[in-house]
Amino acid sequence: MEYKIGMILNGTITGLQPYGAFVSLSDTVQGLIHVSEVQAGYTKNIHSLLVIGQKVEVQVIDIDEYSKKISLSLRTLEPQIQQPNHRRKKYFTNKNKKIGFETLEKELPIWTDEAMDKLLEK
Repeated sequence: MEYKIGMILNGTITGLQPYGAFVSLSDTVQGLIHVSEVQAGYTKNIHSLLVIGQKVEVQVIDIDEYSKKISLSLRTLEPQIQQPNHRRKKYFTNKNKKIGFETLEKELPIWTDEAMDKLLEK
């Protein structure tokens, strides 16, 4: 079987380490779920979430062309949770207050001249 990024596969956990879980995809192919791909957020103890012999559904997220190592993820298959208190990003610029990059562009030559004058005084 040829594995490709994005494929969703079934496997069995064959080994657990602090850095991740080894998953058997077939008799001859293994992949690794890095600890950061086990679940969304911080994973304090991988042993509390996974056990050897556990059947898992994983997604292929990377295949190293040279070593043929397969990186897997459980996290990408989790349902996306919409945050109820989602805030919009705040940007430095504000059209109403006339501040931001345009103001910086006007002031920069003045600041540069002042800095050069101070450097030349020494």
